[in-house]
Amino acid sequence: MIESIESVCVRAEKRDGQIQALVTEGDRAGRLQSEIRALAEKYPAGSEKPPLFAIPIGVKDIFHVDGLPTRAGSALPTEALQGAEAPCVTALKDAGALVLGKTVTTEFAYFEPGPTRNPHNLAHTPGGSSSGSAAAVAAGYCPLALGTQTVGSVIRPAAFCGVIGFKPSYGRVNTQGIIYYSPSVDTVGFFARTIEMTLLASSLLCEGWRQIDVWHRPVLGVPEGPYLNQATVGGWEAFSQDVSALEEAGFSVKRMPLFNDIEAINARHTQLITAEVAREHADLFSEYGSLYRPRTAALIREGQALDDAALLTARSGCELLRVQIEEAMSKEGIDLWVSPAARGAAPKGIESTGDPVMNLPWTHAGLPALTLPAGSALNGLPLGMQCVAAFGADEELLEWGGELQKVLGHD
Repeated sequence: MIESIESVCVRAEKRDGQIQALVTEGDRAGRLQSEIRALAEKYPAGSEKPPLFAIPIGVKDIFHVDGLPTRAGSALPTEALQGAEAPCVTALKDAGALVLGKTVTTEFAYFEPGPTRNPHNLAHTPGGSSSGSAAAVAAGYCPLALGTQTVGSVIRPAAFCGVIGFKPSYGRVNTQGIIYYSPSVDTVGFFARTIEMTLLASSLLCEGWRQIDVWHRPVLGVPEGPYLNQATVGGWEAFSQDVSALEEAGFSVKRMPLFNDIEAINARHTQLITAEVAREHADLFSEYGSLYRPRTAALIREGQALDDAALLTARSGCELLRVQIEEAMSKEGIDLWVSPAARGAAPKGIESTGDPVMNLPWTHAGLPALTLPAGSALNGLPLGMQCVAAFGADEELLEWGGELQKVLGHD
């Protein structure tokens, strides 16, 4: 086991000089060797092993992990950002996982990017804010990595990096032990290379996870109108081809207008998270405001100008939108919505992490979402299909996602 961990560390350190998915650590190999020895003593040869025994995982650097500092992609003093280990991290450790390391995040999970590059093309962004987690899985450092989503920070980078990304229903995974951006929508999600690993992680982390047997194919809904028109021409064309492939494979597809008021939804979500991040950072920004990067500082100042009435109005929109979406699903007999996981392929450069507008309304409504790798753009970079189920139907979403993936053919 120690030898295999050493090979993981060597591989990661060799590649990560270019990709920069992992937060720098002084003696990663030494720490992991010590942890795996303790794991071997706890589960000696011949004993029953836990489900993630000796599997390395990545953890976005806004989660607290015992023994590793939290920096959140910022220049603030580490002692100002520390806290008790996140319960979701502890749960994975209890299942035998080893924390390979913290993964790079944009500053406080906003738009100020870190140094991480897309493993498929180093000249392009991996997406954000869970940049390092998506890149670490795509680069083969680890088969599972934790991230968070406030707008599109799991679904979008998963698409850009060609891996599976899962954002559960809002509230199904304990969010304690993270540095919050917007508590009303922040959701712990994860990246994996296979549906099987996604299902395993979900069973360990999602409250009340159910073992189910889905006996029918889902009816797919395509949300036409101004929302879908936000995709690039290339993104739309690739998505249309994937939908046609699903229809040819026997899936029923219903096209109907949805989110005709997408601009208002976008504005409401932006107001919500802007107001909440200002409140979450009130004390830190008061003391360390000069250490925040320009875009993050501007966001917080903008949020400070929003009063509680505006915040309450924005919060109330989350449940209203969820009801509207689920009423449309019930009326039309739709099980899953499908759409592009991002506007198109990963943009060139790392100054921007890409636009999360394709993910925003689903996140605002708190619905579970899944990225499935779905071919490549003309420039060879990965594309993803976003699948969204009703609130609480996370189990069905993953089971159905496995069926869709067989058709899309990009595991």
